[in-house]
Amino acid sequence: MKSQLAIPALALAFASGLAHADYELNLSSALSTQDPIVQAMQDAKQSIEQRTDGELTLNVFPNSQLGSDEDVVEQIRSGANIAILIDAGRLSEYQPELGILSAPYLVEDYTQYEAITQTDLYNQWVESLADNSGLRLMNYNWFQGAREMLTKEPVEKPEDLQGLRIRTINSPVWLKTIEAMGATPTPLPWSEVYSALQLGSIDGAEAQLTAADGQRLQEVINNVALTHHIQLMSGIVTSEQWYQSLPENLRSILDEELKKAGAEASQATVDALDATRKRMEEAGVTFTEVDTELFRQRVDSVYKELGYDKYREQLVSGTAD
Repeated sequence: MKSQLAIPALALAFASGLAHADYELNLSSALSTQDPIVQAMQDAKQSIEQRTDGELTLNVFPNSQLGSDEDVVEQIRSGANIAILIDAGRLSEYQPELGILSAPYLVEDYTQYEAITQTDLYNQWVESLADNSGLRLMNYNWFQGAREMLTKEPVEKPEDLQGLRIRTINSPVWLKTIEAMGATPTPLPWSEVYSALQLGSIDGAEAQLTAADGQRLQEVINNVALTHHIQLMSGIVTSEQWYQSLPENLRSILDEELKKAGAEASQATVDALDATRKRMEEAGVTFTEVDTELFRQRVDSVYKELGYDKYREQLVSGTAD
């Protein structure tokens, strides 16, 4: 288990304050307040509190205010009344098979994830995650956008990534994907990416446009290669212990409203892409259309290396049992 020594005092205060007359959930995200995802969370807060007459309250903490994703997950595993927006790649530490949901070029379009989450195979993994690690994956329908390569120097083909230090997420599927694409994967917390680019300790980052714009990365990068290498879908994870402590009616409302918010956030993210790209271009960023097939060929090995090849066809075809 990861060390919890670095958990912020604010987060610890919430984690320790579990005994309330009513129920409270603190929702963490690394994204900024203007991101469509966080805005949808705020809308969900209002809906949940209205439908439960205030019996269940939701507090939204953007910009990693409760700590790094890794630290927050450990708090959740300890039973804290916290939830986090997270991708399945990070969950693969606790349920290895789930990492395939963050694998490169798994789907052509984010809407295909809906069928994936209806499969028996996916739901078996969700229940196993809850049983074995205390993490309840409540939904997986929050689309954050396609991941692109954001760099100081132009990238047109995989060879252009050779020797570049590219920030990515610290989990096996992400690290192996960036390595297979030709770069040197460099895991860093999202909150540190701007300064790392500014100081030159990394040469670029892979990220979705709305998140990059939210962190003003257009001030420290010059180019975006439209590799679309991962359709970044994510979900909300909370403590299984806390989740099961909720009365059934509150649990149903929480599930319904967060799933609804995920769908709304996904559409808002898609709707925001053109305006986001325009802002970045106006700031001087050059966008490059690349031959994605060249990058796709590079990353096929990731599935075999991580043992995902046996699940790929089942999930995408929606025929898993």
